[in-house]
Amino acid sequence: MTVRVEMGKDTGGAPVSMDLEELLATRLLVQGNSGSGKSHLLRRLLEQCAGQVQQVVIDPEGDFVTLSDRYGHIAIEASEHSERDVARFAARIREHRASVVLSLEGLEAEGQMKCAAAFLNGLFDAPREHWYPALVVVDEAQLFAPAGGGEVAEDVRRASLSAMTNLMCRGRKRGLAGVIATQRLAKLAKNVAAEASNFLMGRTFLDIDMARAADLLGMERRQAEAIRDLQRGHFLALGPAVARRPVAIEIGAVETSARSSSPKLTPLPQAAAEDMKGLLLAPAEPEWTPPTPAPVPTQMPSERLIEALARSTPAPVDEVPVDPEEAAGRIADVLRDIVVDPDSTYRSPSVLYQDFLVRCRMVGLARPPLDLSGFVRRLSAARAGIHGDPDADWAQALDAARALPDDMLGPFLLVARAAREGLPCPSDTELAATYGTSSLGRVRRLLTYIESKELFVTRVDLAGKRSITIPRLGWTTQPSEVG
Repeated sequence: MTVRVEMGKDTGGAPVSMDLEELLATRLLVQGNSGSGKSHLLRRLLEQCAGQVQQVVIDPEGDFVTLSDRYGHIAIEASEHSERDVARFAARIREHRASVVLSLEGLEAEGQMKCAAAFLNGLFDAPREHWYPALVVVDEAQLFAPAGGGEVAEDVRRASLSAMTNLMCRGRKRGLAGVIATQRLAKLAKNVAAEASNFLMGRTFLDIDMARAADLLGMERRQAEAIRDLQRGHFLALGPAVARRPVAIEIGAVETSARSSSPKLTPLPQAAAEDMKGLLLAPAEPEWTPPTPAPVPTQMPSERLIEALARSTPAPVDEVPVDPEEAAGRIADVLRDIVVDPDSTYRSPSVLYQDFLVRCRMVGLARPPLDLSGFVRRLSAARAGIHGDPDADWAQALDAARALPDDMLGPFLLVARAAREGLPCPSDTELAATYGTSSLGRVRRLLTYIESKELFVTRVDLAGKRSITIPRLGWTTQPSEVG
């Protein structure tokens, strides 16, 4: 299937389009001085092919996060997460084919390079079964693939350059198509720039950059002056995905806009010099207090972001509705399989949630009606041996346990089940398995915490056997050994 993306019009007013499949195979390099329209060009490309291919944007200035409102991209603020989290997100992104914008705004140059390297390596190292085609757009690529050393540590520079080289040199076989934009070709590592087969060259003034741009476009040196005369938003294009001979393009309009914009002239205040001097040199107010800063928008925590990435996968067209009772049975079976798996005990809830979603798809449930919080509650109940809907069968016990976090429901329900059925009190080892830990000391601290909430009353008899009463329910376990 051939998909052509209209980028703008040539000097004669005819539309100029780009072959998306060819672009995925041959990559793209965009060059132009600040203000030449590079970001506008990238935005046009992303908007025109939205919905046709997965898009991953590495955004140093946070300008492309506005794509989320119109096209559903998931915006990740890198400054709110660790490098390890960012690498995990990259793996989830490839698995679930989510279109995302990684905003590096708020990070210093070295932090941006570290984060970009971790993210690109996470995309690159995804398992073979997740090698779906994706456009990987890197704005200001000279920051991440510098031609020479700079003020950052050498190991950081090497890691970032290696990740960019992998993207451009080896990414094609993994489905990753690099689209990189730079202000200056002279500042971009040559082995990164050389792997692109498509070029869009905007206005530039330095002779060294004009000469390199002319070489890439197959133009003679004396023709390079034309690059200096390009207007803002006009580019010379060449490559198998767009044109076999250099063609001038005026990039078309876009539907979204960046959070920042070019400075505009505004009228200066019309105040007399003496009045202005009085304003500037006026004494401070005796009780002046600084203004209250604007509230910082709450960022999406890592676990919620993982859930959003997982649920961003579009539902299959041929998905068959499942009867609610049958769906509930399938979900119970999936949870039972997860609990039986010995490796699941010490995995984090977010990782197990991904496993849960994959298993649900395998049994025909593309959209299981459980978010991350609901999954943790059901998993806790399943670990306690309760495989039905705990909200229906154990409403009384869950109401008593409202003061507890979701991850403590497993030990609480295990004790509640033993107490209701008159069974021996669960041992510390059994409680540890439901809590996802191997530390018996942590289990004892957990019991102390639950007692502090007046949910448990623990008794140890002279034989050293323990029994636990749940006073709000009037249930008591039989005595049993503690260990």
